[in-house]
Amino acid sequence: MTIGRNVAVTDLLIFAVYLFLAALLLYLISRPAFVLADESKLHPRLHWLYSSSLPYFLLQFLFGSLLSALFILYFKSASHLPAIVVSLFLGILLVANEFLESQYKRFTLSWALLGLCAMLLFNFALPFLLGSVPTIWFYLSTMLGAGIVVFLYQKTPQHLGSIVPVWLIALALMLAYAVDMIPPVPLVKRDIAIVYDIKKVAGHYQLLQQASPWWVFWRKTSEDLKVASGQRVYCFSSIFAPAGLTTKLYHHWQLHTKNGWATQSIAEFDLNGGRQNGYRGYTYKSNISAGQWRVRIETETNKTIAIQYFTVEAETADSKKIVQLY
Repeated sequence: MTIGRNVAVTDLLIFAVYLFLAALLLYLISRPAFVLADESKLHPRLHWLYSSSLPYFLLQFLFGSLLSALFILYFKSASHLPAIVVSLFLGILLVANEFLESQYKRFTLSWALLGLCAMLLFNFALPFLLGSVPTIWFYLSTMLGAGIVVFLYQKTPQHLGSIVPVWLIALALMLAYAVDMIPPVPLVKRDIAIVYDIKKVAGHYQLLQQASPWWVFWRKTSEDLKVASGQRVYCFSSIFAPAGLTTKLYHHWQLHTKNGWATQSIAEFDLNGGRQNGYRGYTYKSNISAGQWRVRIETETNKTIAIQYFTVEAETADSKKIVQLY
């Protein structure tokens, strides 16, 4: 409800404020003036600050706000299993944060969470603001997030806790990105469909799709296609990207064989961000053979946006088709 369907620059500014306040608070409570304060010598009006758990409650609130935002941002972009696993891990951290207030006095945990939030937020913000998604942005934003937290840690006189987990988190994120486990933020899949035909009518795409059997009452279309010999099959996709972002998308048409998924053809088209319901594009495969198929939609840096599975069988006389608009 607060972020909305699409992320705006104002959202990123709010998240940046949360991150700044969390960093400032952690820096203040890790200084000797706070950790070693003698409450008997303090002004009475300051006793509540040092004797209560308010600073740690505020830190918990700020981390919770950041983790909830990051979970939404990354879950929106996660459409294949490895990326979903990473997004669900953020969801687990979000829930765990509700029980960690007293644990934030262990500064190692606090520095680690601050580092994780900083790196993931920069991973999203850098391509969002610069309008492109090359691999280098991810590694630079990861090092930037880790570097800022380490710099802040070095400026605290006591060096409470360990900063090593921050570097380990940075390494883990870079390894996860290398094996395609990190969702390709800020790109978000809106729709994807395997269809028989595509026409553009009054600014909309008209898709001819396979109708579901009558007993599949919860959806109108089916991914079990009945295809005539020599007939084309199209993959239609709608991918959201922020205004100003341009990149190339690739549709990998893959057939399942006894040796696994084998790429039969690759088609590309340009993506231009800004359309609220996503940038629409399509590719097609001619003379498609019977069997199990999938179309893997990837960025030009080979990061998976979505995977659509479908089967192809010989056309029968009773196969029904329906038309839908996008």
